Amino acid sequence: MKPGEHLELSALRESINGSLATFIERENRYLTEIGSELDPVAGALHSFLLDSGKRFRPLFAVIGYLGSGALLSPENISALSSLELIHVCALIHDDVMDASDTRRGAPAIHKHFENIHTAQKLSGSAPQFGIASAILLGDLALVWAAKMLHESRVSSDALVSSLSVFNEMQVELMGGQYLDIYEQALASESVERSLKVARYKSGKYSIERPLHFGAALARQNPTELFSAYSAYGLPLGEAFQLRDDLLGVFGDFATTGKPTGDDLREGKRTVMMAMTHERATAPQRATIKELFGRPDLDESGIAALQSIIIETGARDHLESLISELYTEATAVIDHPEIDSAARPLLLTMAKLATQRSS
Repeated sequence: MKPGEHLELSALRESINGSLATFIERENRYLTEIGSELDPVAGALHSFLLDSGKRFRPLFAVIGYLGSGALLSPENISALSSLELIHVCALIHDDVMDASDTRRGAPAIHKHFENIHTAQKLSGSAPQFGIASAILLGDLALVWAAKMLHESRVSSDALVSSLSVFNEMQVELMGGQYLDIYEQALASESVERSLKVARYKSGKYSIERPLHFGAALARQNPTELFSAYSAYGLPLGEAFQLRDDLLGVFGDFATTGKPTGDDLREGKRTVMMAMTHERATAPQRATIKELFGRPDLDESGIAALQSIIIETGARDHLESLISELYTEATAVIDHPEIDSAARPLLLTMAKLATQRSS
């Protein structure tokens, strides 16, 4: 693909899916040669990776690459697609940490292997088997991410150029995940602290770092281009996470694949809940304290908490903040360092990140 050539997200996504399918089918053949006992592992990872997924991170990486003005090849696509496997690791481990039983409308990986344990009447604890299996599958996805990058056949110079960003992205993701669980344990009600979690848990690793990774792989990482990508990626990444927070409370199972109000049952210390705490009256705070974080929270409890969020104005304020962050991010798209081929793609991705329903 030449610089300036008209590109469609659907075509880029198809290329990413093709690279991921080729990689995982090859790796699964090797995995099952170890023993037939690993067939469920191969099958679960194949389904988890290929049956669904928006491919946000590899798409942003591809756009970051194109924004440098570099040529796009199958080898580059393969290297850039490796970021999806980091995301797979994060999702599998996140469901374990949050005790979420569903993902994308299907049993989460730890629940899937718990069900296998039960169906086969294996000895020991079925839930513990499920958790242990999920930890290992998440680890395997992270190993595969590095393997896919290193075996992509990009030049050694491109590989060396991209590795620092690839590694920093993983460190920041794990740091953000720890901040998230620490905020849960701390029972924080701070908007500022919750915004920091949103930035590191999702914002940087979902958008800014993939853009940097694409530019670095193209060996075009001048300060100006990285700065432009940060000016776009950081506010958009935060808006992306804030939209996720809204969907975690108000989203519909049919579109999100997770039960409505799941974040309320888990007691997630999101920016929206911090805003709600700040604005709540004493009786509303009492209701939040009674219901928020209860694993057995029913529909009436969810409705009560949703009403408080709406009544305090927290939901409307979050929508306004998402709009402000979107405007801030898209104002950078015409930066002279960003190649014209990437600009319409950056605008489309900004809309998808902030206006999505799942």
